[in-house]
Amino acid sequence: MEGREGIVNLAFFKKNLFTYIVIFSFVAAISLTWLTFRRHGLIDLHKMQKEKETCLAILKDLKEKNRLLADEIRRLKEDSKYFESVAREQLGMVKDNEIVYRFKKALKNAKKGTKKEK
Repeated sequence: MEGREGIVNLAFFKKNLFTYIVIFSFVAAISLTWLTFRRHGLIDLHKMQKEKETCLAILKDLKEKNRLLADEIRRLKEDSKYFESVAREQLGMVKDNEIVYRFKKALKNAKKGTKKEK
């Protein structure tokens, strides 16, 4: 009889194998869906990684700009010729007894277009 009870138990297991697979699949699908779509799930993790990469790129650019500005500040403090050239270019400063001539191209073009027709 012992042999027959083992066969019965095996038959019972085979009969319910499909049920176990369906239940396991359902639980796995729910778990995967929960892990993917919940708050701070896989989708949010992916979005946060992309945002982190963007922020790191912006940070790198800002550090480079900061370094360039620090170099320019150092040059303005230490190099008087550079300081003078920047003052002339950006502020329009001139030395004593210098004459600055400014030519306006817009006036020349305007005079050509307003000829009187007879």
